[in-house]
Amino acid sequence: MADKITQLITDALTRAAAHPDGLALFGNRSDVGLFPNTAKQAAQKCLTDGLVRAIGIDPKGKTPRDLFALTEPGWEFLLAQVNPKEVLEDFVRVLEERRGEVGELLDTARRMADSLQGLKDAVARVLPTVSAVRVVQPDPAPTNSEVDGRGMALPARLNESAVLLDAPPRVDLTAAILARLADWSGTAGEDCPLPELYRALAIHDAPPSIGEFHDCLRRLHADGTLYLHPWTGPLYALPEPAYALLAGHNIAYYASRRG
Repeated sequence: MADKITQLITDALTRAAAHPDGLALFGNRSDVGLFPNTAKQAAQKCLTDGLVRAIGIDPKGKTPRDLFALTEPGWEFLLAQVNPKEVLEDFVRVLEERRGEVGELLDTARRMADSLQGLKDAVARVLPTVSAVRVVQPDPAPTNSEVDGRGMALPARLNESAVLLDAPPRVDLTAAILARLADWSGTAGEDCPLPELYRALAIHDAPPSIGEFHDCLRRLHADGTLYLHPWTGPLYALPEPAYALLAGHNIAYYASRRG
C-alpha cells in the first residue's frame, strides 16, 4: 500500500515539475490534475508533507479550483525517487505540446491582423465619401419672378447639405416666440427659461430646430425686441444646456420681451 501511495505521489510530482504554472490537485474530464480522483489518501499525504503548495486559482474552471506547484521538499522527494532523465523527457513532451498551442495562437493572431487590415482598408474607402463637404454654388442674379413685392430678392436656393445662416427668421417663428414670451410674463411674472420657450414652439406643425431657435433669438435680441438674460449659477448646474446660447460673453438661459 505504501509503495502504491509513493508511486502516485511520484507521478503527481513529475506532472507538477512539467507544469510550473500549476495544476489542479485532481483532474476532470477536460483537464489533467496531479492526482486521479480515487487517490485521495495520496493527495492528502502530499499536502501534509508540504511537497506541493497552492499558487493561485484556475482561471479556466467553471468553479474555483486551486492550482498547485512543487515546493523545495517536493523537488528533493522527486529527484530521490526518479531518474532525472525521465523528468527531462516529460519536460520535452510538455514543450512540444506548448509549441503546438503557441502555433495555433500565432495563426489566430495572423488571421485577426488580416481581418483588421481589411476593415482598415474598407474604412479608408468609405470615409472620404462620408466626410466630404459639398460646396454650395451661388445662384445667378434673381429674375423678376424671384423678387418679392417689396423689391427684395428672395433667398438663394441651396442644396440639401447647406444651412442658410444669414436669412431672416421665419415670420411665424418670430411671432410664436414673442407671443409665448408675452403669455409667460403675464402668468409667471418672470423671465422665461429657454428650454420652456423652445418646448412651447415644438407643438407647432413645423417646429424649428434648436439652431433656428437660437438664430431667431439672436436677431430679436440684436434688434432690441427682447432681452437675453445670462445664467448666473455654476456651469455644471446648468439644466438642459443644449437650449442655452452664447450671447456676447455670457451664457444666455432666459428671455423676456422688452416693454
